[in-house]
Amino acid sequence: MKPLLTGLAAALVLAGCANFSGIEPQAKLRDAAVPHASSASVATLAPDWWKEFGDARLDALVDEALAGNPNLGVAQARLRRAQSTIESARSADSPQLTGQADAMRQRFTEHGLYPAPLAGSIKDTGTLQLNGSWELDFFGKNKAALQAALGAARASEADVAAARILLASNVARSYFQLVRVQEQLAVAHRTLEQRDQQLKLVQQRLQAGLDTNLELRQAEGGLPEARQQIEALQEQAQVAHNALAALVGRDDVPAVGGVPALHAIPTAPALSALPADLLGRRPDIAAARWRVEAAGEDIKNAKAQFYPNINLVGFIGLNSLGLGKLLDMGSEQWGFGPAIRLPIFDGGRLRANLKGKTADLDVAIESYNGAVLDAIHESGDAIAAVQSVARQQVEQKQAEAAAEGAYDIAVQRYKAGLGTYLNVLSAETTVLQQRRLGVDLAARALDARVSLYRALGGGYQPAADTAVAAH
Repeated sequence: MKPLLTGLAAALVLAGCANFSGIEPQAKLRDAAVPHASSASVATLAPDWWKEFGDARLDALVDEALAGNPNLGVAQARLRRAQSTIESARSADSPQLTGQADAMRQRFTEHGLYPAPLAGSIKDTGTLQLNGSWELDFFGKNKAALQAALGAARASEADVAAARILLASNVARSYFQLVRVQEQLAVAHRTLEQRDQQLKLVQQRLQAGLDTNLELRQAEGGLPEARQQIEALQEQAQVAHNALAALVGRDDVPAVGGVPALHAIPTAPALSALPADLLGRRPDIAAARWRVEAAGEDIKNAKAQFYPNINLVGFIGLNSLGLGKLLDMGSEQWGFGPAIRLPIFDGGRLRANLKGKTADLDVAIESYNGAVLDAIHESGDAIAAVQSVARQQVEQKQAEAAAEGAYDIAVQRYKAGLGTYLNVLSAETTVLQQRRLGVDLAARALDARVSLYRALGGGYQPAADTAVAAH
């Protein structure tokens, strides 16, 4: 045993010569502090945030999409794959035991180690044996591999959460697009009815000699324009319906006429600033940070490969020349002891591997930095949109009320012969613009709210042992 211990000591001395010089990460983690963040934390969103809109049909559509969407299924399969890697990494720290059973008919060489009469003869040989080994992780290679696998699995878990949030937000946005088109179609049909009534009025005035063919042609031109707008909106309705059907995975999803009116959907107050703990609430940021952690552990693993690989190995079993004596006690054989493997000259393979893992860490860090910038940008835009749309709605409602009043006056003056039909058309154009704008702003308010929920993490709640600090 003394020579073995001497060999181990020599291996450890040689390991001290491992050369990592010149191989260091180049990227630096960006400060994840959020500019203009509010010191008061915003209440955490519920994981089923879409239920705040109070629509059972939307709730059912989101739940159905989450249960069977292929893209989400891909993310979940990747998570299971990452979890299997953890089990594989853990097994490296456990003793390994294999069984061996061989039966072979063999000709022994006449010029080898075996003397006559065995040399040149043909005999049966058999082996029944158990082989065992246990790698001693002195330099942390297996531990680093396990931590890297855990980091990758946690990143995949966060990816699943991000996929769920994206899917739910896309379902909600497609649903609210249907709501918008339904409202716009109602405005377009009211416009068509209004212009039909105006045409009848002009025809009556023409018969009475109060108008000319100019006013008649102007009134007639408004009808095909209104019908064209209805047709364009019906196309938008079909596109929105198709998008929703693709997300849910079936064709019989709600269409125009089967969704609520805009005014029936509750609104929510706008936020005054970004929450200070924003980045800790976003699964994409959590996933990016876990990939940085995993890449760091991969570097530790790559460095540990420069050091000796130390195993305890052993075997016990039976071996005989001739199968008839294989089970005799005299056929017993066994052995045990340490086995040391140390890379001395590998042509630069280990340094190349370490360089690759270091570059992977740089990629992970820069991806994290990019995700941080995107998160701040996306969240800032979402809050700005919610606040701006709310202010625009206040002004638009006043403008619409004024336009309605001006239109009523223009119609009354025209009926009394005090104004021209051009005045009516001009006033009507303003009213229609305000009606459409009002619908669009109300729909944008819902869309901005969904975008804000997604930007704030969509209710993502990492498990206690996988929480990622936003720093």
